[in-house]
Amino acid sequence: MTLDELRAAARLLDGVATGTPVQSSRAISAAAGVEVLLKCENLQRAGSFKVRGAYVRMARLSDAEKSRGVIAASAGNHAQGVALAAGLLGIRAIVYMPVDAALPKVAATRQYGAEVRLVGSTVDETLAAAHSESRRTGAVLIHPFDHRDIVAGQGTIALEILDQVPDVATVVAPLGGGGLVAGLAAAFAATAPHVRVVGVQAERAAAFPGSLAAGRPTSVRLRSTMADGIAVGTPGVVPFALLERYGVEVRTVSEDELSRALLMVAERAKLLVEPAGAAGVAALLAAPRVVDVADPARSAGAQPLEGPVVVVLSGGNVDPLVLLRVVRHGLAAAGRYVQLQVLLDDRPGALSRMLESIATTGGNVMHIDHDRTDVGLAIGETWVRMQVETKGPEHCDELVAKLRADGYRVELSGRSSSA
Repeated sequence: MTLDELRAAARLLDGVATGTPVQSSRAISAAAGVEVLLKCENLQRAGSFKVRGAYVRMARLSDAEKSRGVIAASAGNHAQGVALAAGLLGIRAIVYMPVDAALPKVAATRQYGAEVRLVGSTVDETLAAAHSESRRTGAVLIHPFDHRDIVAGQGTIALEILDQVPDVATVVAPLGGGGLVAGLAAAFAATAPHVRVVGVQAERAAAFPGSLAAGRPTSVRLRSTMADGIAVGTPGVVPFALLERYGVEVRTVSEDELSRALLMVAERAKLLVEPAGAAGVAALLAAPRVVDVADPARSAGAQPLEGPVVVVLSGGNVDPLVLLRVVRHGLAAAGRYVQLQVLLDDRPGALSRMLESIATTGGNVMHIDHDRTDVGLAIGETWVRMQVETKGPEHCDELVAKLRADGYRVELSGRSSSA
């Protein structure tokens, strides 16, 4: 990928894609131990970086190709990018989405003017259906990541970063099929080869580590992950070649790390992102787990990231219901509330006395119920199950210790203990 290709893509996007801001975050920088800036592609048109690649790819179609229409497959962000680009270019678009795609993403794709067809349970299955329809009708398939024009469009983000943060040392971005990270790597290789690029995958959908080890794109069985935007079972051929050529480092993050990162971005940076969009922040806050191209078997000991670090927040299209679950998950993962059950004698005043113990530690009971039917209970006993808001992990420990010191049997996160 040449600098001329990237500049040509940037010219095509002039007046189409928004030059998204870079925002500093003192809180995230302090937590990561390095200066961190956030590239806010969650504020891009259609809510993610995807419109960049989609528009570049579609603007370069011939008139005959445009007349046949386009087909795409996506869990949501590419779908919206294609739908928006098609509307701007006057092209008919059919977009295949998984049957369980987030309803707001489906609705937005339709509102941009595309026809939506719900097929398959994963992006890979949906993409197979789109390929089949493309072959049957002659409509052009706009692949979400596996095309040079797509990669070039995403690479325009790097040109903006260099203008906004001239001394950038490291760029960290979410990694699914590879189009975004490949575009960044190619752009920096052409313009600022000293910049280190790091791609971040969800542990439950990490196809690149095995592919880098094998020296070719290989498939993995996807497990359920909140980061649906980067849940891709097989890397793209074009992106994989670029990641391998430029020695891009790949890190993985857990579901807990993703939810904590999303919560921190919302609370401290005041930005709404989807779980996949928070992957880069999750990697900065997590213990390094890296796959190095030169030594793919290595799983620890990554070198610290040199600052300034720019993290690409790739998208902000999150289903409110998913957001609610993720925030609750993030609060639990960060020790902000604790779920526990306490064994009580089922008699007047017992619950009040137990709640007084919690109150003396400053815990706030959010939800409570009783279980008097557990087969392990004696006559006259009850389990009281609670969700208690706390100030963090140390406060959780203090609260549980207080209950146990007062003589209560407490079960917490599958572990039990009695005073």
